[in-house]
Amino acid sequence: MTNHLPLVMNWPGLLAWRYSFDVAATKGEAPYFAVFEDDFADAAAMAAARASPQGQRVAADVANYATGGAVIIHYPVQDDTG
Repeated sequence: MTNHLPLVMNWPGLLAWRYSFDVAATKGEAPYFAVFEDDFADAAAMAAARASPQGQRVAADVANYATGGAVIIHYPVQDDTG
């Protein structure tokens, strides 16, 4: 991840990011070794970041550490601060 995270930090429009290698399942073994979340203003900003040259470098680097493949999930986040 010493190469991947610096690539991520250069994504245009990136508002925040989080990751963990301490992934556990409530029962049995977790199917994933890591989790990563990134925040963008909206889906269009995320799509533009992924299509950018920086985004292409991030995508190309995934195979260097996720040898078993990667699952990418897109979802809108609902905030309730009230």
